[in-house]
Amino acid sequence: MKYPLRTFSKNFLKCGLAGWCMEILFTSMDSLRRRDMTLRGNTSLWMFPIYGSAAVLAPLSRLLAGKSPWRRGLTYMGLIFSAEYLSGTFLAKHRFCPWDYRRSRWNISRIVRLDYAPCWFFAGLLFEHLLSTDAGS
Repeated sequence: MKYPLRTFSKNFLKCGLAGWCMEILFTSMDSLRRRDMTLRGNTSLWMFPIYGSAAVLAPLSRLLAGKSPWRRGLTYMGLIFSAEYLSGTFLAKHRFCPWDYRRSRWNISRIVRLDYAPCWFFAGLLFEHLLSTDAGS
């Protein structure tokens, strides 16, 4: 099935913006946990293309249509962990990585946190939903 460049570009922008918003909400919840009522969230410009790359899930989501949410979510979670590891390793090599998970005992090479698995599971399903709105384009 074709995946035109225009549709991919639109999906890249959608996923990039959605990812930024999710990250800002997630990091502001950490402020709440620390009782910092400014609820300041943060992200990095590097994160836009990383989240935007979730647009590549569109063709896969069509292949997974009809499968259980568990199977789809686990598939997306694995792909997101892989993308996080690859992009984080690349950015860390150039000293640009905006995250460092060394404080988490569940980290892999300070790049991935296994305890974020539920977040990536649901983020994958959210990206799937965002991408499905352009299925007819």
